[in-house]
Amino acid sequence: MKAFPMFIRTTGRRIVVVGGGEQAAQKARLMLKTDASLVLVADCLEDELCTLVDEGRATHETQLSASVFEDAAMALIGTGCPGLDAVAHALAKAVRCPVNVVDQPDLCDLTTPAIVDRDPVVVAIGSEGTAPVLTRDIKTRLEQMLPQTLGGLAALAGRLRPAVERQVPRANRRALWAWVFKGVPRGAWTRGEERETARVIKSAIEAGGAPERAGSGQISLVGAGPGARDLLTLRAVERLQEADIIFYDRLVDADVLELARRDAERVFVGKHVGAHAWPQERINKVIVAAAAKGQRVVRLKSGDPGIFGRATEEIEAARASGIPVELVPGVTAASAAGAMLCQSLTERNVTDTLVLTTGSGCADDPLPDSTRHSGPGTTTAFYMAVRHAGRLADNLMEKGLPADSPVDIACDISKPDQRHIRTTIGAIGQTLDSNNVHGCAVLLVTWPKRYADCQRSSTGVRLVTRTAAAQSSFRIVSV
Repeated sequence: MKAFPMFIRTTGRRIVVVGGGEQAAQKARLMLKTDASLVLVADCLEDELCTLVDEGRATHETQLSASVFEDAAMALIGTGCPGLDAVAHALAKAVRCPVNVVDQPDLCDLTTPAIVDRDPVVVAIGSEGTAPVLTRDIKTRLEQMLPQTLGGLAALAGRLRPAVERQVPRANRRALWAWVFKGVPRGAWTRGEERETARVIKSAIEAGGAPERAGSGQISLVGAGPGARDLLTLRAVERLQEADIIFYDRLVDADVLELARRDAERVFVGKHVGAHAWPQERINKVIVAAAAKGQRVVRLKSGDPGIFGRATEEIEAARASGIPVELVPGVTAASAAGAMLCQSLTERNVTDTLVLTTGSGCADDPLPDSTRHSGPGTTTAFYMAVRHAGRLADNLMEKGLPADSPVDIACDISKPDQRHIRTTIGAIGQTLDSNNVHGCAVLLVTWPKRYADCQRSSTGVRLVTRTAAAQSSFRIVSV
């Protein structure tokens, strides 16, 4: 290492920022994360820095001298003028104040790293100035991995340390803290159950150590999104990092599973049309059984688990067994389809209603009336509908959608091999077959409300305006 990473205490100390423009403002924003007294040195300040002074978060000095830097924790210099920067650097060094000068590494005693702030937990990332893009990428990944509430749990642990030293035998302390930060308390704290988590930790301290790992664990129904792993929510990534065992669907991309802990067990429970080696009842039993052993279970589903993902059955199974359960939403197929097409699913004065429906039903209702809400002013997203595309197309044309309305077929959304095929609603079946489009898909039907495109006479003859025919659209998006 050419630079040794360490943390500088700022409590009761000053940090000097020299400059009144954007460079100085960038440094000031970073230093505002600390509890130091901020001193701004410049003839005049830009509006953002003036506001800091007005709000009492910084003081303003107009005279640059060595005395400004005396006893300061550090000086950050960014005037925008290389000559003035050099003068400020010399004055700071005269009183042995550590210095950072913007864009002049040869004048820097210290550098400012990329920071992941979960106060009091702070992660600093640096590359000695060689690869700032890489450090930002690492920061982004850590931001995804570490929950925003993590610092609060660390702060609670700090407040409870005296009680641990009094009440927990030394031999039991490491196991207690491992339980707090790796076990059930951390998961519950991350879910927002802070008060109950604090109560459980305090009870364990009073009992002299962490409880034996027994009884129920927890189940998280997690949405994996349409495929690309960078479309997962931060909470989804957190649950994958915490999981002891992951039960995943057929459509979950392998890259998503790479985000999980390396030692987490992975169990495939995917179902294919007409081949149900894993019927829903069996899935319910295995996820509940794993949680009952004390494991942290992730049930990983493509898209959003709450939209045609049979989440209700798994939630009810968990609750019936007294297992804590949560649902972590994901990017659903309809949203991913709109993003792929770079098109909003709703638009003022065109479509003010979004309908999510399914082309496939259950055993009791195998062919649901999926088009009953489609009409002017709606965007209808049909899930699991490729096998029923012909029937749905007929229903929509019967309601007034013209046969020559354009159809966009998008396959493997957000994945490297995604593709786009264009056709019309009248040729939809032939196009799907000729392009070998099968399996899970979403059909997006946009029906502008400003066109009265379905009129029926008393004899049942359909009347369709030419304008409506030109403006209606029908899209199929495979996920």
